[in-house]
Amino acid sequence: MGRETLFSQRLSRHYDELKWLYCELYEGGIGKFEELCGKMEQRSRERDAKLRRLDRKREEDRDWYKRNDMVGMMMYTDAFAGTLQGVKEKLDYVTECGVRCLHLMPLLDSPAVNNDGGYAVSDFTKVKESLGTMEDLKELAEECHRRRISVCLDFVMNHTSEEHEWARRARAGEKEYQDRYFFFDNYDIPAQYEKTCPQVFPTTAPGNFTWLEDAGKYVMTTFYPYQWDLNYRNPEVFNTMADNLLNLANHGVDVLRIDAVPYIWKELGTSCRNLPQVHTIVRMLRMICEVVCPGILLLGEVVMEPARVVPYFGTVEKPECHMLYNVTTMASIWHTAATGKVSLLKHQLDVISRLPRDYVFLNYLRCHDDIGWGLEYAWLRREDMEEVPHKKFLNAYFTGNWPGSMARGELYNDDPASGDARLCGTTASLCGLESALEKGDPEAVDRTLSCDLMLHACMMTLSGIPMLYSGDEIGALNDYSYRQDPAKAADSRYVHRGKFHWEAAAKRHCQGMPEQRLFEGVGELERLRKRHRVFLNAAAVRTADTYDPALLCLVRELEEEKLVAVFNFSSDGRTAWISEEGSYGDLLSGERMEGKNVWMKPFQARWLLQIKNETV
Repeated sequence: MGRETLFSQRLSRHYDELKWLYCELYEGGIGKFEELCGKMEQRSRERDAKLRRLDRKREEDRDWYKRNDMVGMMMYTDAFAGTLQGVKEKLDYVTECGVRCLHLMPLLDSPAVNNDGGYAVSDFTKVKESLGTMEDLKELAEECHRRRISVCLDFVMNHTSEEHEWARRARAGEKEYQDRYFFFDNYDIPAQYEKTCPQVFPTTAPGNFTWLEDAGKYVMTTFYPYQWDLNYRNPEVFNTMADNLLNLANHGVDVLRIDAVPYIWKELGTSCRNLPQVHTIVRMLRMICEVVCPGILLLGEVVMEPARVVPYFGTVEKPECHMLYNVTTMASIWHTAATGKVSLLKHQLDVISRLPRDYVFLNYLRCHDDIGWGLEYAWLRREDMEEVPHKKFLNAYFTGNWPGSMARGELYNDDPASGDARLCGTTASLCGLESALEKGDPEAVDRTLSCDLMLHACMMTLSGIPMLYSGDEIGALNDYSYRQDPAKAADSRYVHRGKFHWEAAAKRHCQGMPEQRLFEGVGELERLRKRHRVFLNAAAVRTADTYDPALLCLVRELEEEKLVAVFNFSSDGRTAWISEEGSYGDLLSGERMEGKNVWMKPFQARWLLQIKNETV
């Protein structure tokens, strides 16, 4: 079947809905809609044969990304290997890590300063020169595909850098380009927005508007003054950004992580968050991809608890994002590590277990960003944990300023007035490895490694896709060198964005070294997860009472397999007073036991697989 015929068939399946949504969003926009269809057809023609074959394969196997061997890793290209070519040369290591989805952090062209770690894009069609070229990106993607590794890239939809061509022309006074942003002659309308629109960074970037002295106008800047919000009321903005997305897909990108999804539609008198038009835009992007590049996945970055992010999956008939982040569980895991109380985490996992099993969440312990303490304080008040003092406790604990804490982290956007702050640090440093190594305390090292692996086991027990943060597999520690770089010194998130230490990675084969113990431990979790179907998304999941505040129990069941996973968030030995019928073999320790009154060592994880016969 010719590619034009295939394109026409795919377009015909979505044409009526796409046209209806587009013209509802852009009244009288039929001309721009036809222009969009033309762009889609052009990108379809440009899509090369290898990618078209991959599209057809994934159309026939729509659950390809839901396998239990799917493990992701996020990394900065420059920190890991310098350039895209360097990453390509290091793919043997990525493969050894068991990675099936490689998330390359923002690598499109952005200014040398005022770039927000690459999230202030100045050209959506160009790779940052220091990292390589678009051709290098395409070649890397091809090699990844050859190794059955998918490539994920951030697509920053909400804003551009102030250095983007549109922004430069808008600043110079061209009305056409000012209309692609939110420009105002005076503060009257911005003042009305400020009444209902919350501030994202009230300490470091207060307000939602920036005064441009040279242009004599205000421009909307929800995040930072150098990131100008795009105006999706303008169909030219949507058409061009959709085309930019398709261009990335045609360079081999398999997963487009849509950054800051809830913010992309602004409406006076609202919070400018999660408005209905956002879902219209995401739904249209989903259909556009299914027409031009159906092998592509949309990953939504929505920072809310799982029950509230569900609308971004869309419906069975009208799906939106393929995958979403499980942000709340990440924060709750660290809360649990600090408090030794699993009640909040258990409650949230109960909520997730009631969601449809088709929903795919990305689970992780750490990522490029900070940890925000957006916990369920209404729930925590039951345990006498009030929001402000509890946040202060968590930040004191993870910066090592609490009695008995070995954690080492740094605060981000610390606001003394409200008592609010976010937390930065690598998994290993937050678990205490940095402190234990400094003290030269072998017992403390053992304890922190056990905690690290227990947290990874907990994350990998959850339904969805486990995402590793590059370096966590070898226990990378905080990198404080960012303080000497004027371009980074004010942003403590760079403490966990340091260069990948290849000399440390070499120790992953040195028996007994922390790097080896973590690398082998995480690798074994991946291998076991891949081996047993009970880790598939289709499994039924429930929590079980342990009758100990520090012990969490998750039960997974699928077909003939049953897994009872138990996690000790305490530095003491504890007994899980569970009562699960049958005999079990612990996949992690090799022990055999009954599913009752299970003894747990400090920071131990157990994966108890029910024994149906004598082979475990």
